[in-house]
Amino acid sequence: MEKGFVYLDEMLQGVRWDVKYATWDNFTGKPVDGYEVNRIVGTQALALALQEAQKRARSLGYGLLLWDGYRPKRAVDCFMRWANQPEDNLTKERYYPNIERAEMVTKGYVASQSSHSRGSAIDLTLYHLDTGALVPMGSGFDFMDERSHHEAKGIIEMEAENRRRLRSIMENSGFKPYCFEWWHYVLRNEPYPNTYFNFTVA
Repeated sequence: MEKGFVYLDEMLQGVRWDVKYATWDNFTGKPVDGYEVNRIVGTQALALALQEAQKRARSLGYGLLLWDGYRPKRAVDCFMRWANQPEDNLTKERYYPNIERAEMVTKGYVASQSSHSRGSAIDLTLYHLDTGALVPMGSGFDFMDERSHHEAKGIIEMEAENRRRLRSIMENSGFKPYCFEWWHYVLRNEPYPNTYFNFTVA
């Protein structure tokens, strides 16, 4: 692992995680290049900011569930190759029912350079500490549709309020949101704002 990076589960006591890209449960339908273990890596600065977010969430009765942090550049390249392949409909209904595969890039859901590869972006949601149940957000992780936008129409008020709560927690902990994905946040003061890393998560 690169200097300045850590396993987030070692820094965030009690955090939950589920690295979809290390499994078959993601929009490509198989494990993604660069993810050899189901653990999340990030910069030390990311971990410290997430400690603050975890503290704020806990005070409201919530915990953090992490889906992705540092993403090797080779994984991003894998996404780009996949987006250019012919449609097989294996994951379309679940992840991108209303767009074509190639539109993932043009509509801003998949980028040729990802903020995740700089080590200070995080994909996450909230869960209830008392029951362990995920907080309803109106769409699932990596659902590539306008329904996943922060100001989406068509979700119920409780789901909209839950998104606002997550956003408040993250913005008050040093993060900025991404308008197309309610789950994606980037550290405002990134330690490596111009570096795209490619080491494997192992």
